[in-house]
Amino acid sequence: MTPTLVRQHLSPGGLGSRVDLCARARDWSEIQERMLVPLYEAAYRRLEVGTGTRLLGLGCGSGLALLLAASRGAAVTGVEPSSPQRLALARERLLPEAPGARARAGTRLVDGAPKDAADAETPAYTLVTAFEPIGCLAGDSEGLGELLEAATPLAERGAPVVLAGWGPPERCTTSSVLRVAAKLADPLRSTGSWRPALRDDLEEVAQRAGLKPDGSGRVACPFGYAHMDSALRGLLSTGLFDAAITATDQAQVDKELTEALHPYLRPDGTVWMPNVFRYLIARTP
Repeated sequence: MTPTLVRQHLSPGGLGSRVDLCARARDWSEIQERMLVPLYEAAYRRLEVGTGTRLLGLGCGSGLALLLAASRGAAVTGVEPSSPQRLALARERLLPEAPGARARAGTRLVDGAPKDAADAETPAYTLVTAFEPIGCLAGDSEGLGELLEAATPLAERGAPVVLAGWGPPERCTTSSVLRVAAKLADPLRSTGSWRPALRDDLEEVAQRAGLKPDGSGRVACPFGYAHMDSALRGLLSTGLFDAAITATDQAQVDKELTEALHPYLRPDGTVWMPNVFRYLIARTP
């Protein structure tokens, strides 16, 4: 399995042959990714991202975080090593090919590793982000340290690096839903099953990568869906239930996930789950 972020679990055990990965990526882009906008914006405000910022986004996915930074005037480069389907959607957002459409100035999208985002003419980056939240799957930080170590030489000395993670389980109502994934995936007993976020998850990753922690924050990121079907599609698009699908089947996961979501179904048919996410700012040596 290629070391990368949480999306390394998109295709375990042949899952890719059982799931439409293009539809999954579209669900992420259209439904789920926006749930993390408060996290992106909080980090950008704190670091005063704007004109003059040269941002390298690790695991940029479908590019919403890059789009928000570009709208502040930043020059953005996105690296996506594991999901060509999400990267294709990022290109639609940031590098449109339609007649008359204008690409975002200073934008680059790279299908590959951080080293592929550097050349002799590329200035050092002033900010590195890894917004894919860690801290809810066993082993979900594996590979992140390698990405950070590869990205650090591309950044200015002392440049901020933003890491993101799930907040305490008692502050994340989605934790009760993710336990469904743990229960169904239990026969695998391996990387990819749910586990509660730990207080120092982000600090440990930063220190292993040779980064110096320099502040953190918590951000409310409620998961809100127009209806139950939207909630199912959004949550499945995260890849957090893939081990469960591999261990059982899609129908079983859908059934138990629907039951777990029922307490958060409101009278108007919407689904609402308050959550808190955490970010860490670390500095390159």
